[in-house]
Amino acid sequence: MPSSLANGPGIRCCLWLQGCSLGCPGCFNPETHDFAGGASYNIDDVFGWIREAPGVEGLTVSGGEPLQQVESLMELLELVRSKTDLSVLVFTGFPFEAAEQIPSFWKLKPLIDVLIAGPYVEGLAVRSSLISSTNKTLHFFSNRYSQADLATVPVSEVIISASGDVSVTGIDPVSLR
Repeated sequence: MPSSLANGPGIRCCLWLQGCSLGCPGCFNPETHDFAGGASYNIDDVFGWIREAPGVEGLTVSGGEPLQQVESLMELLELVRSKTDLSVLVFTGFPFEAAEQIPSFWKLKPLIDVLIAGPYVEGLAVRSSLISSTNKTLHFFSNRYSQADLATVPVSEVIISASGDVSVTGIDPVSLR
């Protein structure tokens, strides 16, 4: 999605990665779980798409599970860090302690400004926050944002394109009937 207000602070380009084996009940993005689903793109092409997104201050990466594609994610974020001034926010369903055990995670951390970690838990759902459930933890790897910046993010948005396509996104997306 080239522009969103509901997936992190400011106007953000959003990238949902395909594939997740965590299977959190009530996940907002179940269509991203199948590793064979979605489409494959060259990292340079994805970077070009991100770079061309108009007026954005950052990139949000979600999924599926971004850390189950850590090497490709790292390659993309290295391009973002070295060739743009965009901030980077990453959602992971792994608890932070488990994320730290993933090979190469320590190389990924400097490429991320904010990591939101932990599985979605329906019984702990928060409908007014970017974290989505109270068990999730926030990790600031730069001083670019604070917890107050995340508190101002709307929980959902509806985008209607000029051609009439409707996109619904955010941590608590509305359902359209």
